[in-house]
Amino acid sequence: MSTVAIQRGNGPAEENRRDIVRVYVWELPVRVTHWLIVLSIVLLSVTGIYIGHPFINVAGPAGDHFLLGWVRAIHSYSAIVFTLSVLSRVVWMFRGNRYARWDKFIPVARRRWRGLWAALRFYLFNLRKPPGFIGHNPLAGLTYVLVFALYFLMIATGFALYSSGAHVDSPMRAFKFLIPLLGGLQTARLLHHIGMWLLLGFAVHHVYSALLMSVVEGNATTESILSGHKFVPREDLVYSGYRFVDRKDVPDANV
Repeated sequence: MSTVAIQRGNGPAEENRRDIVRVYVWELPVRVTHWLIVLSIVLLSVTGIYIGHPFINVAGPAGDHFLLGWVRAIHSYSAIVFTLSVLSRVVWMFRGNRYARWDKFIPVARRRWRGLWAALRFYLFNLRKPPGFIGHNPLAGLTYVLVFALYFLMIATGFALYSSGAHVDSPMRAFKFLIPLLGGLQTARLLHHIGMWLLLGFAVHHVYSALLMSVVEGNATTESILSGHKFVPREDLVYSGYRFVDRKDVPDANV
């Protein structure tokens, strides 16, 4: 697939050809876990806010209603989906394609370290052209390390809070050892609350960045989380991130 642009001037028409290729970037496990995490975070946030501050008054004796109980149940099942999705995505960092691998998050390659500053300059509107990385650029990948750290903080604090009131026969009581490690229940609850707002703030930034890259690069960044495919210049397959590094130092697209 290719796109052809015709430039008209005073002289003969000049044709500039730039090959665009369809690349399968995000595999099905990446897309499924992404949307399960999104859905579970929404449900966990809504139900968590209600659990902390029940604002719905139900008429009649409390024993005749199970509103808070249903909210807690939804919160618990959403937490299970969230935990399994996060763990599945971590596993896929070692089993997925080159764009899903762990080294796209932790910049062990020198070329990705060099791309960090250039990516930051683009996000700060200091560069007109974004990096030519097909998957996550180095700055985005490194940011996801912090996001996954938040994920595991939420899982740990959530399990600690649940274990404190779990039934005596519940296997969740095994996580009571987390309570002192987190500084007690009150500290765990505070960290859980702060983590929720940090994740919601990141979600806003994430949507903005995806739309920005999709519009600026015109490569279906936003659509790719549904289809799995991006449309990128063929050159990016050979010189991934070439806009910010010496091409002599970038012999392939494994960055």
